[in-house]
Amino acid sequence: MGAYMMSVKKILPVLFLFFGIGLGHACSIIYYIDKNTGKIYVANNEDYWYDVDAYIQLTPKTKNKYARLWYGWDDFAQGGVNEHGLFFDGAVTPEQEPIKGAKKAKGNLGDDILANCKTVEEAIILIRKRNVGLNDAHIMFGDSTGNAVVIEWVNGKEKLINIKENRLVMTNYLLSDPSKGNYPCPRFDAIEKELNMIETMNEPANMKKVGTAAARAVQSPFTNNEGRTGGTLYSSFINISEMKFILVPKLDNDKIIQLNLNEEFQNSKKKTIKLE
Repeated sequence: MGAYMMSVKKILPVLFLFFGIGLGHACSIIYYIDKNTGKIYVANNEDYWYDVDAYIQLTPKTKNKYARLWYGWDDFAQGGVNEHGLFFDGAVTPEQEPIKGAKKAKGNLGDDILANCKTVEEAIILIRKRNVGLNDAHIMFGDSTGNAVVIEWVNGKEKLINIKENRLVMTNYLLSDPSKGNYPCPRFDAIEKELNMIETMNEPANMKKVGTAAARAVQSPFTNNEGRTGGTLYSSFINISEMKFILVPKLDNDKIIQLNLNEEFQNSKKKTIKLE
């Protein structure tokens, strides 16, 4: 198991003590740079129905494509990271009018971005080249250089929200126009408060500390009137600086998945890890 896995085990009892609001207005993403070490951490809570067949997809590099990992379902990447440390994840936002002239994303857009882009700048160029415009979601991109951005579309126009200082947090309201709905967001505020507390300690951050911030937004399981159960489908954590990946399905500490991405991206065969 090793020292790293032992430290992971210590994160999760803390991680799942805190629960947020209902499933319909959920999903939380953090990109955080430790001021002491410069290490980059990413955390995400994917909140959805438990009956989807979610999985992790690992795809090896080829002559023209980068090695990559993404998580999602139905052949569609909800988020992921590639061998160069480019990360992305998305979240639903209040629905607006269709964007004139824009195209809906076709195929597996997230996989295409991870396969072809090294940096945030390259990802934005690809989005623009394909004329993608989303009227009900926004996307966070972050990379190994310390650059991060949220791209969203408001009143038919593209808006970019760049990282300020050492962090970028995204939930389910439009950062460039909170008046559109889902604001104020207690989950966003709780995450920011926890990150502020980390910095007052004036000590190096780690996966445990950033994981505790993400914990402020996990969603406890619930069952609706139709008998369908939902909540935090999985929580993922990435140390981009060291290329380490952790995923916890359905808040279950006993099913932790942890991967050394530097090793995984050297494999020559495609691999799928089903989430139970």
